[in-house]
Amino acid sequence: MTDTLRRPEPIGTFLKHNRQWLAAGALLTLLSSFGQTFFISIFAGQIQDEFGLTHGSWGAMYALGTTASALVMVWAGGLTDQFRARTLGVAVLVMSCLAMAINPYVMILPVVIFALRLMGQGMTSHIAIVAMARWFVATRGRALAVATLGFSLGEAILPVVFVSLMTVLDWRMLWMIAAGSALLGVPALSRLLREERTPQSMTTQDQATGMDARHWTRTQALSHPLFWFMVPALLGLSALGTAFFFQQAHYAQVNGWTHLSLVALFPVYTGVGIGAMVLSGFALDRFGTARLIPFYQVPLIAAFLCFAWADQLAMVAVGLVFFAMTTGANSTFPNAFWAEFYGTRFIGSIKAMAAAVMVLGSAIGPLITGVLIDLGIPLNTQYIGVAAYFVLASFCMWTGISRARRSLPLPA
Repeated sequence: MTDTLRRPEPIGTFLKHNRQWLAAGALLTLLSSFGQTFFISIFAGQIQDEFGLTHGSWGAMYALGTTASALVMVWAGGLTDQFRARTLGVAVLVMSCLAMAINPYVMILPVVIFALRLMGQGMTSHIAIVAMARWFVATRGRALAVATLGFSLGEAILPVVFVSLMTVLDWRMLWMIAAGSALLGVPALSRLLREERTPQSMTTQDQATGMDARHWTRTQALSHPLFWFMVPALLGLSALGTAFFFQQAHYAQVNGWTHLSLVALFPVYTGVGIGAMVLSGFALDRFGTARLIPFYQVPLIAAFLCFAWADQLAMVAVGLVFFAMTTGANSTFPNAFWAEFYGTRFIGSIKAMAAAVMVLGSAIGPLITGVLIDLGIPLNTQYIGVAAYFVLASFCMWTGISRARRSLPLPA
């Protein structure tokens, strides 16, 4: 039942022996879609019209709810070191979708956003990723790649389906459908995790150490320079990648495209992302995180330059290919990084801090872009600055990893 520090088994055998836990991870990441920015932003135009919000005020409300969820994640994410995954509630995500469907008050909107973001991008995806990083060692890259297929499936299917349904159904009814879809996942998870591995039972067995051959606590990790060298990359992809999807309707409008024609390109993004995710998982198991992670955000530089200079959808498609190369690798490299450099015993608490940084980033990105739009700075111009940011973030990662990798234990 456990994966140890042995040579990785063949992929077919690996999938057969671990299918129920991998399926649970993929289902959790799929369910997290209903709290992810790419899904919520589908309804940005309807929400702004319903509540009379400008781009800046909608971005500010989104930032408020998301920032609050990031703060709670610092505490709540650590619960995965103590409790079983199925006890940490997809049911709350269902209630959050229902709240979005029926909420009539603009003042309650940040609270609804808080609940969606905490349980969607925050806890539901956090539970899945921490479980894979803890349960698998020799095949951690493969496990993360398979489990995070749920993200890709949600990104490929949900925008096209819900934007299409929006032509015949009210947007609030679509949130009711989202709630019902999430509810269907509860019994499926209970069945898949009926033999779930318990975090407490694994604290003394099948654990992998990190730098200096020890298990790092969250306090120790925060006191080490490597964490802070990683922050620009964690913050940047979350903030600026989120901003792209958050402003998708406006981006299409100002460039003279329909919203549906833009989201019709998302399956291209998803297909490339899945390929990058699978390849990154195998590469991670073969070469290790330290050699690969410093360079995985380089394609974002090309992606945002394409978005900035796009005068037709074909150029956007090229940008999405580069974007997907990074987001696919992002499903495996950073998540394996925490386990490889800091050990697995306290990975829930450490990963929760990283997740809080990313959730905070997803609050900042929409706020900044929304305010800049209100100030008259076009998105296409903003995206040139985004490309420059990822040059800096990649340099910071390379610097931090180059210094820290010398402290890693030798492979078993």
